[in-house]
Amino acid sequence: ALEVPDFKNALKQFQNLVEKMVNQKTKERLGLYIEDDDKIDYDKFYTTTQTLFGPEIKDHNVKAFFRKISNNLDARTEWCEIFGCFIGENDAMSSQMKGEDMVFLVSEKQQITHAVIKRQDVIKGIVKVPHLDFIITSSQKGVLTIFNNQLPFYFHQDSAWITGCDFLPQLECVVAVTERTVIVWDYKSKGSQNNCFIIKPMENGLLCVCTVTMPDHLAEDNILMGDDKGYVHLLTVTSDHFGLKQSKGKKESKLWVLNSKSFNIVKRKLHDNCVVKVKYISDLNCFGSCSSDSIHSLVLDDIKRLEDNLPVKEFSVPRGVNAFTYCGKAKVIVTGG
Repeated sequence: ALEVPDFKNALKQFQNLVEKMVNQKTKERLGLYIEDDDKIDYDKFYTTTQTLFGPEIKDHNVKAFFRKISNNLDARTEWCEIFGCFIGENDAMSSQMKGEDMVFLVSEKQQITHAVIKRQDVIKGIVKVPHLDFIITSSQKGVLTIFNNQLPFYFHQDSAWITGCDFLPQLECVVAVTERTVIVWDYKSKGSQNNCFIIKPMENGLLCVCTVTMPDHLAEDNILMGDDKGYVHLLTVTSDHFGLKQSKGKKESKLWVLNSKSFNIVKRKLHDNCVVKVKYISDLNCFGSCSSDSIHSLVLDDIKRLEDNLPVKEFSVPRGVNAFTYCGKAKVIVTGG
């Protein structure tokens, strides 16, 4: 990947390349002679672009960009189009998109269907687990699914709508939240046997969840949750909470209900409105939460300060923050409102 100064220089050179190409096409239409050394054909344009930006660019995106300029010298172009990102409506792409609301175009895409989630439903969370090479999805109507290189397997509960999910690395379980409960699904007991643990009641409606990964806590997982009253919850779970609940004898699905009072839960009111996203940023060793609240829009601080009830760093953003993430390479927090 290019460093930021090199990338800015590459953008400048690419802009010069496009300007030269437009000037060349203009002269060609006027019937003016162009030296062969100065002439920019597609092969030269592609080779120069790939040299500037590396192998990230795809042939079909560069070809579409080149064709767009060749057909209309006054067309609005953006450099990011060579990476497959298109800004605004593009007549050339409208037939290809077929009404889909797409941002990034990829060379291949695959639609995965599963009998349980064919009905009217909404995916509320997608989490990739790289070291196990599978993807977890949670649907609004209560379906937790793991997609791997084999057939997908799932757990389904109808009691409440799921609002988010994540993976617990120490317990090797899937965690999900609903309006008033926390679900811990032992996905390893797949097949005819599904062990699922319901932790309830939770005081407020839970809207989002993430896992706090701390290397020194090898025997436990910490779960961060946000609710509809502006509270952030930190729930600690260990194998002892679930180890004695394994089903014995006949192999069939088991649903265990556990009282939330038997768990260590830290609860702090950090926002004046709904907490729409929580995230643990391991590179910074801190947690983050955001809300549409304009005063307490974004909170970023050490998880210890949350546990010890100490003041936390907060940022005010007009109209609040709906999403945020951290870029370790650029060392910046990016927010969307």
